Amino acid sequence: METQMITTELQWLLGGVLGTYLVVLYALAAFAQRRIHDAEDFLVAGRRLPLSLAWMTLLGTWFGAGTILAAADEVREVGLRAAGLEPIGAGCCLLLAGMFVAAPMWRERLLTVPDLFRRRFGPAAETLAAWIMVPSFFGWIAAQFVAMAGLLTLFFGVDPWWGLLLVAAIGTGYTLMGGMWSVTLTDAAQIVLVLLGLVVLGFTVIADLGDGQVIAGAARLFAETPPAKRAWIPTEDAAAFWSWVNLLAIAALGNLTGQDLMQRIFASKSERVARQACCIAGVVYIVFGTIPVLLGLAANVLLPDDVQGRILPTLAGWFLSPALAVIFLVALVSAVLSTIDSAILAPASVLSQNVFSRWTRMKPLQLNRLAVLLVAAFSLAMAYWGESAYALLEDAYAVTLTGLFVPMMFGLFTRPRSRLPALASMTVGAGLWMLHFVMGHVAGWDYFLEGLDVIGRWRLPASLTATLLALVTYLVFEPPWRMRRHRSQPANDASP
Repeated sequence: METQMITTELQWLLGGVLGTYLVVLYALAAFAQRRIHDAEDFLVAGRRLPLSLAWMTLLGTWFGAGTILAAADEVREVGLRAAGLEPIGAGCCLLLAGMFVAAPMWRERLLTVPDLFRRRFGPAAETLAAWIMVPSFFGWIAAQFVAMAGLLTLFFGVDPWWGLLLVAAIGTGYTLMGGMWSVTLTDAAQIVLVLLGLVVLGFTVIADLGDGQVIAGAARLFAETPPAKRAWIPTEDAAAFWSWVNLLAIAALGNLTGQDLMQRIFASKSERVARQACCIAGVVYIVFGTIPVLLGLAANVLLPDDVQGRILPTLAGWFLSPALAVIFLVALVSAVLSTIDSAILAPASVLSQNVFSRWTRMKPLQLNRLAVLLVAAFSLAMAYWGESAYALLEDAYAVTLTGLFVPMMFGLFTRPRSRLPALASMTVGAGLWMLHFVMGHVAGWDYFLEGLDVIGRWRLPASLTATLLALVTYLVFEPPWRMRRHRSQPANDASP
């Protein structure tokens, strides 16, 4: 396969195009740097993003290695049920944000999610929220570094050690230059390439299944895919179903607390733009995220025995001409880079604004750039440490669902009477999940408190159960009949 895909001519062509592409990216970053005058410009683009840029940077933030590479590989192995996480869960998260969360969060005029916790529940809740949120990004960033370095190894034979360093330097460099403006402008350019590359590969592969006809190819794909792999929702037993619901909840609800999502809401020029950007990005995410899912199934039909490693680069090598293969491979690189820059900026924003600012008198803009370097360096160290290390932290993004979702929603829509409900809820939710997380790797627990006969026999999903217990804890300390509704005044929203 590699011999067919990676010829010398293709290497030179791809290298030239990628070099030109990186020059354009850094030119955009240099242009963006001229707009950076203070921390608000660096973190939320001065709150001036129009709809055209807002939805594209939202899409570019999440449309990365997980959506394109991992989702296709998972679907090939287990079938359509794997799409519950990507793209269905993540797409639903964007839609839920647009319908319920974007407008009230935009009206708060925040820089980070922990700012809301400080405003509603006090400094202790802000600090706890920051320490729950920040580590959840490190494994994700490290996984993107590894995915991108793997592509460099596959295409050019670059040693993985140097590939990781090169990827980290490229992604961190233009993020440092222009902050949110740089991320936004480069995301907009990158997502166009991503969507174009997916459409080209998807159309070509499905048409090949049908001897040149897309409809016939889709019909053949459906007919030759086993019924078990065609099922979107597992129904063979209760444990499989609730495990699927757990993954869907992590993606659809846990990501609502993410700084990467909220940072783009805060950066929108109006609450209307924030709402519409989330909804547009959600729809586009699900539609185009379905292409890698279908390609994962198509690989089983077209190349049942020949696929080794990542599916989509393999399909590109087999079914695209050299020119089209270059378009797709550059799109693949774009997808990973657009996730890297956003994933670095999000935890760096929280570290600088909600943690480091209490310890130093450094100027806010310098502090934010220092935090970007620290996040990138720690994530690179995790990538060097090995797959077993960063895979642990990559799984840790579920802690934001268990620890932050409940108090954030109550803090956004109610006026808490005390700080205790949030602190107790965060401690119980995140604490129980961390207990399961540790025991899962020490004792092999697959379900919530599996080692306890009374509870473990129910085979309850850990993240969903911990979140429900966090909700119960919050309601114990602040019952519904004592809650006061928070009424935020709609902003002057005349902007289109």
